[in-house]
Amino acid sequence: METILVDCVQNSLRLFMYKNAIFMCERLLAEFPSERAVSVIISGNIELLSPLMSNCRKNFLGVPQIFCKINLQLLAAVYLQSGQAYSAYHLLKGTQMAQSRYLFALSCFHMDLPNEAASALCPPNEPGAEIPNGAAGHYLLGLVYKLTDRKKNAVQQFRQALTIDPLLWGAYEELCALGAAEEATAVFDEAAALSIQKQYMQQLSTSHSINAANEECDFVVPNKNFSSEDPSPRQSKLTQGNSLKDISGNYHAHGLNGGASNMALYNTPSPVASQLSGIAPPPLFRNVQPAGPNPISLTSESSPKSTVNSTIQAPRRKFVDEGKLRKISGRLFSDSGPRRSTRLSADSGANSNSNVSAVSGNGNTSSKYLGASKLSYLALRSVTVRKGQSWANENIDEGVRNEPFDDSRPNTASTTGSVTSNDAKFHEQEEAAASVGSTTLNIQRITSGASEILSLLRILGEGYRLSCLYRCQEALDMYTKLPHKHYNTGWVLSQVGKAYFELIDYLEAERAFHLARQASPYSLEGMDIYSTVLYHLKEDMKLCYLAQELMSTDRLAPQSWIAMGNCYSLRKDHETSLKNFQRAVQLNPKFAYAHTLCGHELSTLEDYENGMRCYQNALHVDTRHYNAWYGLGMTYLRQEKFELSEHHFRMAFLINSSSSVIMSYLGTALHALSRSEEAIETMERAIQADKKNPLPMYQKANILVSLERYDEAIEVLEELKGYAPCESSVYALMGRIYKRRNMHDKAMLHFGLALDMKPPAADVAAIKAAMEKLHVPDEMEDSP
Repeated sequence: METILVDCVQNSLRLFMYKNAIFMCERLLAEFPSERAVSVIISGNIELLSPLMSNCRKNFLGVPQIFCKINLQLLAAVYLQSGQAYSAYHLLKGTQMAQSRYLFALSCFHMDLPNEAASALCPPNEPGAEIPNGAAGHYLLGLVYKLTDRKKNAVQQFRQALTIDPLLWGAYEELCALGAAEEATAVFDEAAALSIQKQYMQQLSTSHSINAANEECDFVVPNKNFSSEDPSPRQSKLTQGNSLKDISGNYHAHGLNGGASNMALYNTPSPVASQLSGIAPPPLFRNVQPAGPNPISLTSESSPKSTVNSTIQAPRRKFVDEGKLRKISGRLFSDSGPRRSTRLSADSGANSNSNVSAVSGNGNTSSKYLGASKLSYLALRSVTVRKGQSWANENIDEGVRNEPFDDSRPNTASTTGSVTSNDAKFHEQEEAAASVGSTTLNIQRITSGASEILSLLRILGEGYRLSCLYRCQEALDMYTKLPHKHYNTGWVLSQVGKAYFELIDYLEAERAFHLARQASPYSLEGMDIYSTVLYHLKEDMKLCYLAQELMSTDRLAPQSWIAMGNCYSLRKDHETSLKNFQRAVQLNPKFAYAHTLCGHELSTLEDYENGMRCYQNALHVDTRHYNAWYGLGMTYLRQEKFELSEHHFRMAFLINSSSSVIMSYLGTALHALSRSEEAIETMERAIQADKKNPLPMYQKANILVSLERYDEAIEVLEELKGYAPCESSVYALMGRIYKRRNMHDKAMLHFGLALDMKPPAADVAAIKAAMEKLHVPDEMEDSP
């Protein structure tokens, strides 16, 4: 799971999909909290951004024209990474390579040139041309279509991107924002798991192919040399200063993966390495001498007890720390117990750059530096054993039988080659088994990791989809199914806060956003909504503190200026508040909520024309931004354009059908159009949607009063007093009802209670005027 998530984040960074990278890396950090996970998201080096370019360099080495184009792409990537999209635009204009077209389209998108971006991704003169970079290209094209109000085309591209790469969360997020997302269980299903598994198996096969190509091209060395890829100084010293003159043949000094990572400790050449690489092993020794006395006799405790006459005479090798090396060698190459084939391959890779020093004397033969390791078996098989002597139960590896030797066998190069060939076949079989086992293990790990990620995305995706459909209570129930380590992340807690905000449960929303700030104090996700929550709660001090914190975090983020604008709006300084909201629009013209807040402030200042223009700009950015539809409806309602008001309230209601506030004002517009019965039904639905919201009950009581159904109105207001005991307008309306029914004592009582609630100045004047005219009939009040 960790590997898949890291790979997904790195691919997103490479293709400049930062939003997707941040989301997936937050999941990575929640599942595996370590500095390694954090470093993935903040790494911005060129190799991470453009591994494709380095691959192209390898594949097209020696082709100057393509090489220059790769360098061009690299420079464009640097410009995009540094925020200079205009430089990348001019650099890549007119280029034809797929990666160049993708980078050019990306620069066009950042420069707000959607038509050029679409032409770069889908050339008009080539209708069947493949979109570059697969899922990332389709995702970028979907964003371009969304920006140009081609919703159907955008939805098609986002779905295509998810089909290619099920881990492209950004595409599913955009589908949710457009209201066109399928259920998460249908998107992140078994087919998605198979797609992920297929992609990673292709990567594994590609990796093996690259390794094989490296073995053929990069590691072929001349006959009289014995080298490795990037030899270390120690390897170079041992290669130059030891008995290479006694060894011939083309040896490969790399392991199974084509690397030299396991060569630091030992530099012992072995035919196993060359056999594993598929190349016929050369003769082991060039200078074969008659057996003779050797003054040096070495004994090892781990060697089998057999007497041989060595035909090899090699100088003793000097090591920096023989004691330490002997201890390590004994541990790695001891004969205690069977050995797995994978360990054999690792040992052969780790010991492919040094010489075998075999000496004879006093009937005992051993290797001091290898401790009579199994790796030296092939070399020992090439020497002549005294007549009558045999290997005493020498279990070389699993499945290897004991084989006697005598001097009747010819001690020739053909015999040596035959023995070595048999061993080569044996080790090739072991390597094949190891490869199959490794592939099976990789498949199991990939399948398990993909299943875990997709199960997590099913919950997150379904919760986010329900939130975008404003089925907020269902979304909250879905988020509670998350593990605690994922629920307590900044992104999830911000989504929970937004859901409570839409439910007009500002206290719970404030609590969720506060936890989100504690989990991710550096994140600005949802902080614009958090500041609005504090505005509705009239938490002046908390709102000011939040605005200052956001400003210190990022002064160029629109969320910071929105918080500052809400702070001034709470203090009734609407002109300064408007300037802050306009600054947020300047920083990000695609931030729909900033346009809407500008409209709210202009409407408060009774600048309805400019306010409507701001609402329309918000809808141009996001047609499903119901707040802008609601703002237009309120503007027309104040201007007494009730038909237009009803239309815009209905548009907002179609997007967010669970909002009791929208239903309340829709009922108000219907009542103004003399459709009172329909208005009362709408108010009833609003009350059922949120019984804690006092607005629809108050508006229903107003409609009943206008219809002279006073008893029903009093009943509704009595119930409303239980939900809003400190609302002055409730008591003022009850006073008006009792006045019309000529119940002057009760009317005076409720007018007095209304004044005790400290209503706004305008309401105070209206209440006092009603008290002064308590005994004057309403008909006479309305007459000139």
